[in-house]
Amino acid sequence: MPAPLASVRPLAAGQAIDAHRHDEHQIHYAGRGVLTVTTGAGTWIAPGNRALWVPAGTVHAHRAHGALDLHTIGLPASVNPLGLDVPAALTVGPLLRELILACTRDQPPAAEAELPPETERLRAVLLDQLRTSPRGPMHLPMPADPRLAAVCALLHDDPADDRTLAAFGARAGAGERTLSRLFRAELGMTFPQWRTQLRLYHALVLLSEGTSVTTVARRCGWSSPSAFIDVFRRAFGHTPGTHLRD
Repeated sequence: MPAPLASVRPLAAGQAIDAHRHDEHQIHYAGRGVLTVTTGAGTWIAPGNRALWVPAGTVHAHRAHGALDLHTIGLPASVNPLGLDVPAALTVGPLLRELILACTRDQPPAAEAELPPETERLRAVLLDQLRTSPRGPMHLPMPADPRLAAVCALLHDDPADDRTLAAFGARAGAGERTLSRLFRAELGMTFPQWRTQLRLYHALVLLSEGTSVTTVARRCGWSSPSAFIDVFRRAFGHTPGTHLRD
């Protein structure tokens, strides 16, 4: 069969790839560093134990946080092991990680080249692993309502801001009940859930830049480093100190 796209591309810290689309599905994985992918529906973030699924036709942009090795595997639009037509973050275990690295390591010289039999077999196992890969909570949705967008922007500017939703509403010109309803209706989560997700997003970015765990905890709004470590471990399955060493 013709070889779908598979590649590994180094990106410098802060380097971006402007918005674009593909006719194929893509799997993106950060072999090093932290990757964010942004679409009209929000931002997905992928540390080393997550991969991002971007369906065919989705307009998306990339950004590297820390020095990044961007591994990309393309799948024909007719091959959708996840059955998803929206982006998603997938948990990457040791086997799936090695499969992604192997499938992007040695590629035919041209897209039209035939895949060697061993690569065909690797891709078959990769598809099986993708079908059973748990989804990770790595989506930071962004709102359309201007009042809700104003609140989210304030927290993006300062994730450590610990004001109540009512206090934010006073700045945005909306009541607490209205904003609470909008968080659920537009973003699919409560205000505390979204704020925690935002803080984890910023924490991953800061860790990728080499910021200490204590400083990350303070700048992202946790009451103590131990509280940050507990939330981070529950979200990602390892401590932020382990993330820094990786």
